[in-house]
Amino acid sequence: MHELQFIQDLATVMLVAGLTTVIFQRLRQPVVLGYIIAGVLVGPYTLPVVFIHNELTIRTLSELGMILLLFALGLEFSLKKLREVGGAALVAAVCEIVLMLWIGYEIGRFFGWSAMDALFLGAMLSISSTTIILKALSDLNLKRERFAQVMFGILIIEDVLAIVLMALLTGIASTGDLEAGEAMTVIGRLTLFMAVSMVVGLLLVPRVVDYIARVSRDDVLLVAVLGLCFGFCLLVTDMGYSMALGAFMIGAIVGESASVKRIERIIGPLRDMFSAVFFVSIGMLIDPSVLIQYAWPITVVTIAVVLGKVVTCSFGIFVAGNDGRTSLRAGMGLAQIGEFSFVIASLGLSLKVTSSFLYPVAVAVSAITTFLTPYLIRSADPLAGVLARRLPSGLTGTLTAYTEWMGSISFKGQGAVIMKMIRRLVWHVIVNMMLVVAVFLIMAYVYRRGFFRWDVLDGHPLISRSLAWSLAALFSLPMIVAAYRKAAALGMLLAELSIPERIGGSHNVRIRGVLARIIPLAAMAVLGLLVAALASTILPPREVAVVLVLIGLVLTWLLWRVLVQVHARLQAALRDTLEKVEHPDSPH
Repeated sequence: MHELQFIQDLATVMLVAGLTTVIFQRLRQPVVLGYIIAGVLVGPYTLPVVFIHNELTIRTLSELGMILLLFALGLEFSLKKLREVGGAALVAAVCEIVLMLWIGYEIGRFFGWSAMDALFLGAMLSISSTTIILKALSDLNLKRERFAQVMFGILIIEDVLAIVLMALLTGIASTGDLEAGEAMTVIGRLTLFMAVSMVVGLLLVPRVVDYIARVSRDDVLLVAVLGLCFGFCLLVTDMGYSMALGAFMIGAIVGESASVKRIERIIGPLRDMFSAVFFVSIGMLIDPSVLIQYAWPITVVTIAVVLGKVVTCSFGIFVAGNDGRTSLRAGMGLAQIGEFSFVIASLGLSLKVTSSFLYPVAVAVSAITTFLTPYLIRSADPLAGVLARRLPSGLTGTLTAYTEWMGSISFKGQGAVIMKMIRRLVWHVIVNMMLVVAVFLIMAYVYRRGFFRWDVLDGHPLISRSLAWSLAALFSLPMIVAAYRKAAALGMLLAELSIPERIGGSHNVRIRGVLARIIPLAAMAVLGLLVAALASTILPPREVAVVLVLIGLVLTWLLWRVLVQVHARLQAALRDTLEKVEHPDSPH
């Protein structure tokens, strides 16, 4: 009987969703709105007829939809694009998120809502919808415009910051408050976890996926990729983070494989099906009477989203160095909320820290702003022309001068070459330190799982910890050597640049030598503190640690060339992954 009810519930959801989306597609409206309205129709609040008998099952399927939706967003996320958009998109995204967080919080407090409701409202309003924007720009044939490229850069940064924001909200929800020090700790741990996971994942996952893609049919590749997705989500939840984070990150890692186009093609139908269930389940939570009751807050929040995002995004984009027309067009295109807002709203409900009315309010605002998005994008260019004619000539001249000044701030010639060298060396140091930390974290995780609890070591936990720590140190020796070498090269370069020959006289060479040694030693000290703090479960006693470090130094001296060669191969593998040449997938 339970199986029959499940089929009946799923059939009801899919039939109503299919009917409403066909209608919305004919009306040239986003199908996401059709899914939400389908959920309202089959939900428990609209009609007296009971359509869904087991809402828990639909909720479970919607969780799958959320995972696949964020996995697909991760596939579209590109580290190469993130590197290309640079600081301009980061400045604009941070301006938007911080200001919209504040605006949403103030609106919530104005209506007398709890501090947690107001905070989650601000978080929901701060993230624009990648899916809606891509669809609108594609329909309007504007994806190649400059303002569209600026929007894509901001959306990439927003996706990353949304994950950080969700981690902070989880910390606030669990403790009721989050001091500045705790917030920095949460952000630091999350950043470190993401960096370590990305570096290790990029070395392993794309190669495994590409191998499976070469030797397997589409169905085998689909099963393997879904196994990676759900397995990584379980690992992330075991580390104390959300499945949404895991889905997005593994999507971004798989997205660096050469076969990403094929993966997107075969996973698309499955994503679309479960995403439909996800959006329908959102609609099922909406009580039309609640929308009527909260009509005034919905109106105020909608106006705040449109005006707030247009102002904050345009301001951030302009401050980052773009001209006024481009800034206004991009700002008006980003004036909506979408899928991440739903995920944040779901987070609040699952943590039992937000009121039941907040979810339908957010969905209603998302529906209205989604409907307005194409019209805002179309009206942006005429509005920019009107403002250019109506604004005082002195003000427009000042704005133009600022844009030109920002465009002139850049390193040229030899300065640009030197800055490129410094950035490359810094990144090499950071990546190798992340790899070392990853090895120790993996070994600590294995130790906690009882891998080193052998019968022969029963009753000797110190020996088990020392063995785990020694193995981690041995495996990470190539990266430690590389981090030291790159830090030493960075120190020599900075010493040459920062201490001219006229300083110090005959002691100039000695002063430069001291500075050149300080940087690699400082890097090793920071690395040691990170390892000690994050892998404390396998840290041996101080005396044993000193002996192991001495043994490690002797091994490093004896095997220096071998370690350098091993690291060179790892570095080449990582570089090949990040700088891969995309090619069309061969049919299977």
